[in-house]
Amino acid sequence: MSDLAIYDLDRTITRRATYTPFLLHCALRRQQWRLLFLPLVILSMAAYVARLIGRGKLKEINHALLLGRRVHAADLKPLVEGFADSTVANNVRPGARRAIQKDREQGRRLVLATASYRLYASAIAERLGFDDVIGTGSIIGLDDRVRPKIDGENCYGEAKKRMIDSWVDASGLLGTHGHVRFYSDHASDAPVFEWADEPVAVNPHERLRRLAAKRGWAVEDWGS
Repeated sequence: MSDLAIYDLDRTITRRATYTPFLLHCALRRQQWRLLFLPLVILSMAAYVARLIGRGKLKEINHALLLGRRVHAADLKPLVEGFADSTVANNVRPGARRAIQKDREQGRRLVLATASYRLYASAIAERLGFDDVIGTGSIIGLDDRVRPKIDGENCYGEAKKRMIDSWVDASGLLGTHGHVRFYSDHASDAPVFEWADEPVAVNPHERLRRLAAKRGWAVEDWGS
């Protein structure tokens, strides 16, 4: 029986979000002229805030603007590796490193479950010693080019819980895994918090702090 430690990424393990910084990292190193689209990126964010588009559509729009519609995986690989190196060096909370080390020493299976794109989250997870990654997928064509379109669901909210359930089933752990410890900073992960045996709210925003107090969940400060 395998005990699990499941971690959110953005603002849980990391101090800052990673998706837009990843796109900017790629644009600066690959096609700087794409930075001319930044006003459109800001408009798309405003449309999201106004609830005219969802999170998934926001990601697809910004991917198309800053990274392009058909990026060969071979061209993307060095950008992913460089971004992962920079993130692990400069954007990981000290408490996250300690928690990962503790869970590893306890023999837990380390799982990253994030709304970020798996195409770069996997590289970050590898550097931090994770065993598995559940994240937002990217459509890759037969020409080995990455498209902006999300493959399946955006791994956020209820969808993250469904994707964790699918991973548990596909991994042969359904009904056989042990204790589940789950870490996140955001109340959108309430479905996973409710499912976990040991929910831990990490540097929570106010809504999650209130929810944690109501449910009796642990609250931890992993530092800034």
